[in-house]
Amino acid sequence: MSLALEMKTIRAEDAVGSVLCHDITRIEVGGTKGPVFRKGHIVRPEDVPVLLQVGKENLYVYTPRSGVLHEDEAALRIGKTVAGKNLRFSEIKEGRVNFMATCHGLLQVDVPALSRVNSMDDIALATLHSMQEVQQGQAVGGTRIIPLLIDEQKIAVLEQATPQPVLNVLPFLPFQVGIVTTGSEVYAGRITDAFGPVLRKKFTGLGSSVLGQTITDDSVAMTASAIRDFVAQGASMVVCTGGMSVDPDDRTPTAIRAAGGRVVSYGAPTFPGAMFLLAYIGDVPVLGLPGCVMYYKASIFDLIVPRLLAGVPVSRADIAALGHGGYCNSCKECHYPHCAFGKN
Repeated sequence: MSLALEMKTIRAEDAVGSVLCHDITRIEVGGTKGPVFRKGHIVRPEDVPVLLQVGKENLYVYTPRSGVLHEDEAALRIGKTVAGKNLRFSEIKEGRVNFMATCHGLLQVDVPALSRVNSMDDIALATLHSMQEVQQGQAVGGTRIIPLLIDEQKIAVLEQATPQPVLNVLPFLPFQVGIVTTGSEVYAGRITDAFGPVLRKKFTGLGSSVLGQTITDDSVAMTASAIRDFVAQGASMVVCTGGMSVDPDDRTPTAIRAAGGRVVSYGAPTFPGAMFLLAYIGDVPVLGLPGCVMYYKASIFDLIVPRLLAGVPVSRADIAALGHGGYCNSCKECHYPHCAFGKN
């Protein structure tokens, strides 16, 4: 089907009384961009100078025919195919529909499926990076077709080839978190624990709460017992702070294993966060958090914990993949998450 036969051009001066079939965009000095006339607007005599001012000497008009989709209808069809859980559509502007998160959660993008969609002619789909925290109401992606009109068969092919959504937002589950803080200096009261307040703030911000905090010395037996106690109390997650370096007195990884932890990974290709440990006791994740979590705004905590709170299993391969984008630039003013850290 030749779409060229469906469309013709008309001079702006001759367009009075015609109905616009697409938005007309104006770009202001300073970079402001937006539609000056919307699709469906009936051209008036006073509109002609404005159309000429924005460079529209000619306008497209077309006669709707079976088998041909306008950009707005095509965008909605694509959106209904690719957008999954906890997403709503924005108003269509300039042929594009955006996807907005309807809850606070984790954006999950099927990146290979995203690439397949964008390999199809005349279709564009863009998203934020997968596996990042998003807020309710936040725009996380958008789609449109490139031409004004498209053969409906192209959209039908996309629909048939995309049986599952390309992007979803997974809500954070309200975890009860047990904190085990190790270190003889804290246990003896020689220094005040600074890790607990940081973790309480982080977990509260993610919709979870702290079940309790137990301070232990460097004893493997005491630390392992504290971990098992939290699991027995019904903790959804246990995080261990302190004792994660390579010093002889740092025995937290040994204690996690002694508590029954099945280690997924000890070490992560992220800076900050290299001395991170992820293990499971049954289905309860047990984390060994390095000291950087206490004083960096963004660290391995912010890359892994949101996934766990959204119910996404984390494998050794997932942690290995963090190396691409896992280097923090340590900017004087941290702008995370609006930076490259953790984006791969």
